[in-house]
Amino acid sequence: MLLASLPLLLLPACSSGASKADKAPPASRTSTAPTAIPAWAKGMTTVTRDRLPAEARRTLELIDRGGPFPYDKDGTVFGNYEHRLPKQARGYYHEYTVPTPGARTRGARRIITGDHAERFYTGDHYQTFEAVVQP
Repeated sequence: MLLASLPLLLLPACSSGASKADKAPPASRTSTAPTAIPAWAKGMTTVTRDRLPAEARRTLELIDRGGPFPYDKDGTVFGNYEHRLPKQARGYYHEYTVPTPGARTRGARRIITGDHAERFYTGDHYQTFEAVVQP
């Protein structure tokens, strides 16, 4: 009985009515556009907002809305004394605290903004930076 039903099971696989999309490998069916890297982020490690810690995403939302900010130092000039961001005139960059759960101080995490909508994330108090890019 099982052998008699085998041709019926194989018949749909032999059908020529399948569309080209159905025959394409799964990866080519879904088109995910690569994240465009802006000129200001060239040569840097990049990260999209959705890959940042939740607290960093919340800080970015506050920056986009213009505040209010929970820390007095939020929005102050970032001096770039470590020279890890592209060189700009003093006052070009500003820093914002990214809260660290369980920390009794502001912690080490920051978002740094530039005057032309640049966004950078550091999770280690300015030792390394990632350019925050749009997907």
